[in-house]
Amino acid sequence: MLSLFRRFFQSKIGLPLFIGFLVLMAFAFAAADITGTSFSGVSASSRVAVVGGEPLPASEVTSGAQIALEQVRAQVDPTITMPAFIAQDGLDEVVKQLIDRYAIGAFAQKYGLRAGKNLIDSEILTIPAFRGATGEFDQTIYQAALRQRGITDATLRRDLRDGLLEQQLFESTMGAPRMPEKVARHYASLVLERRQGEIALIPSAAFAPTADPTAQQLDAWYKDNRARFVRPERRVLRFAVFSADQLGLDPTPSEAEIAARFKANADAYKASEQRAVSYFIVPTEDAAKSFVTRLKGGMTLEAAARDAGFNVAKGDLRGKDELANSTSLAFAESVFKASERGVVEPTSGTLGWYVARVDRVVRTPARTLAQASSEIAAQLRQEKLAAAVAQRTSEIEAEIDNGTALAEVAKAYNLKVDTTPELLADGRIYGPQGGQVIAQLMPLVATAFQMEESAPQLAELTPGREFIIFDVARIEESRAAPLADIRAEAVEGWKRAEGAKLARAAADRVLKKVVAGTPLATALAAENKPGFERETVNLKRRELIARRDGNVPPPLVLMFSMAQGSAKKLEAPRDLGWYVVDLAAITTDPVDSEPGLVDQTRRSLAPTLSQEYRAQVTAAIRKEVGVERNEAAIEALRKQLAGGV
Repeated sequence: MLSLFRRFFQSKIGLPLFIGFLVLMAFAFAAADITGTSFSGVSASSRVAVVGGEPLPASEVTSGAQIALEQVRAQVDPTITMPAFIAQDGLDEVVKQLIDRYAIGAFAQKYGLRAGKNLIDSEILTIPAFRGATGEFDQTIYQAALRQRGITDATLRRDLRDGLLEQQLFESTMGAPRMPEKVARHYASLVLERRQGEIALIPSAAFAPTADPTAQQLDAWYKDNRARFVRPERRVLRFAVFSADQLGLDPTPSEAEIAARFKANADAYKASEQRAVSYFIVPTEDAAKSFVTRLKGGMTLEAAARDAGFNVAKGDLRGKDELANSTSLAFAESVFKASERGVVEPTSGTLGWYVARVDRVVRTPARTLAQASSEIAAQLRQEKLAAAVAQRTSEIEAEIDNGTALAEVAKAYNLKVDTTPELLADGRIYGPQGGQVIAQLMPLVATAFQMEESAPQLAELTPGREFIIFDVARIEESRAAPLADIRAEAVEGWKRAEGAKLARAAADRVLKKVVAGTPLATALAAENKPGFERETVNLKRRELIARRDGNVPPPLVLMFSMAQGSAKKLEAPRDLGWYVVDLAAITTDPVDSEPGLVDQTRRSLAPTLSQEYRAQVTAAIRKEVGVERNEAAIEALRKQLAGGV
């Protein structure tokens, strides 16, 4: 319950963003140059807030927003843009979490908690990014990694310190809180709660003007709503797929090479014999002789072992030397003297006396050079081809590394170059045609979105057999589409926005009548407009919680947070209209009607309870240390990150 509503009202993006010392340890934040003494502008040193007397610089918020955006791209939507991230309250969440991080660090130090140099050093040693080839911490790699990300040693250590202080402050006291039974019964009863009412949608389209806007009206509306038309980053890839057969290689071995391989492995072509044997071991020679007599009399090895309480070991085909190495030389010689399916004479070994039977004999006659030639030739051909392919692909890679363009490499090796349509970061083709990029390119898309233009790379598609050279032919940066390109869509958007104003007024009229006692259907009919939608709702709260995707429509969320007999309105997204939600009745089954529900609720809400306690303590900490937000700087940063929106 708590988590359901928290997911809805706390993060529009659908991913709880975590900005803190663990993220920084993965190189989340760039260095913060804390200078300046006044709230002005939105430079790297501008103060977004002052927390406990310490300024929070805009540079850290910018870096945090970039990393949070990458987090959302990796876990939720690979194509989300910074303007869309900001529109979904992502920047506000980043600012909030950074302020909390600063406040907790200041509070912990104020009351004597410490994270010393040795403790911070031990944390740095655990970060995989700072380890060398031996798996140990490498100072050179550490310094290079910090420079690459623009992080100073002091910044990293400060963030690690704050994270460790946060652990000291919270983990021991809030690790496993227990919800009181009375509170657990209350939340358990919510699961059994049923709500009945109606939801109506008053669509903007019903009130939208039929005439198109003037150029001035459309320009003004587009300027205020450019974020709606931001196109995601797209990339066009060029690629050439080729196989080992296209490299003009001749791996055919010569007669001399075949003869040399035959000579080097002469033992492999001599006559050979392998035997498989089953056996068990007894402690004395007399016992072994007794068992052998019984076996020769017709008893099976398995029956003899079973009667005496022994287990039979079954061996694979082995030569005499291999068998001797795993048992004893005497036993191996006895095995190779016996006939197939025959009983082996009693032979001693390290652990006792062997009682054995030869299960199978495989004899391989000697082969001459002529007889083995085709087999050796096939082996050599495969080896030479692999070596030649490795050499040729190394040459191609060296050409690429030296700046040779993909087209030149393709021409040199007679390869066909293909070009993709504009691709999104998740491999989808951008535009009305839709679809996915070809399967061969799909594993390379993520890499391609990290590459510079015209910087080809070589990749292996099928180990040793199929390869691809690819580069980024063109990068279309994420930006709002020009008005001329989306004029028809913008006109429709303006009409919906204008209609939404009138739809809101209609929703106010309907809501006023419903609150006064008029049935919702009657109030809607009085508007005398087409396209109104009305739906009766009769749901239990657990039916909402059970939705696997967690995507509960906002009007239902509102209905399950209202008081019985009340009515409210709610704006639909993207100027689609306004909802009117009328809650008629709330009924709840007795909690005791479902045994075990209270304990189940207590267990399921334990993590949420910890989060609630943490949020309350953090709010109190912010109040004690003091937080001064610079809303002007935050708004300026919001516009800057959104590209001037």
